[in-house]
Amino acid sequence: MKQIGLFVNTTKPDAIACTELAARILRSKGMECCAEPDVVARFTPEARAIIKAVEYNDFDKHADIIVSFGGDGTMLAAAKQFLASELPIMGVNLGRLGFLAEFSVAELEEGFTALQTGDYIIEDRVILETSIKLDGQDNLSEMMYALNDFVLHKKDFARMMTIAATIDGVPVAEYHADGLIISTPTGSTAYSLSSGGPIIAPTCAVIALTPVSPHSLTMRPLVAPDSVEIVLTPGAGSGATSLVADGQTVSIIEEGASVVIRKSERVVKLLKRVQNSYYDLLKNKLLWSLHAKQ
Repeated sequence: MKQIGLFVNTTKPDAIACTELAARILRSKGMECCAEPDVVARFTPEARAIIKAVEYNDFDKHADIIVSFGGDGTMLAAAKQFLASELPIMGVNLGRLGFLAEFSVAELEEGFTALQTGDYIIEDRVILETSIKLDGQDNLSEMMYALNDFVLHKKDFARMMTIAATIDGVPVAEYHADGLIISTPTGSTAYSLSSGGPIIAPTCAVIALTPVSPHSLTMRPLVAPDSVEIVLTPGAGSGATSLVADGQTVSIIEEGASVVIRKSERVVKLLKRVQNSYYDLLKNKLLWSLHAKQ
């Protein structure tokens, strides 16, 4: 890969400096890079001389891969931005845990060498899509996508809500909770995990339903095949409900409407190290490999 698109979260304190370092390393390896014009304008004159200014919509014409500088939230934003182009994404972690953005700044040289030598793998990660059903009709005017999860919760956080869930037309549960998370295996280590959901290896063909603070101890997380269609209907009297995709509110669901969620035919491509498995990632990020004394 010779052409690298740089996707930068400029709110991170060291993002610009790290991106300039990346550009210098790439140039030393005979590789070219581009970034969005507003980002390029923040660089030093020396860096601007080696980073091409390209609009995001044209990245697929100038880049073979996207390198994301930020955290997992930045990776999610990059996945959304470049979903149609299917450009692979490599994450450089400037945040905290970094389940998606697994390369550190100290590993830039190693990561870019891997790009040169082909010593990497590209994983296809499942994403979910949703449409809104109103009065029994699908409104497909705007399809929404999520790499991690869709979440239904009250627009007014002070109140509990009721959500009726069906899977392939079969009524499964009526959740009395603060909300409900529908997550992919990739998203199982995000909001779902903090709400008591299972950790799911990304190669598993499943979807997890995890209630948020359920009002009953019998309401447990549920794992279903990713071939199913899930329909969520807020209960009468629940009022307006927020539909959140990967941490961003994408729609307000009014009473009488339902949310239809299914696996998308689209995928997000993530660039990973050859030598590291998902279980190595879990051990490193969740400190499973540490002795209690450590």
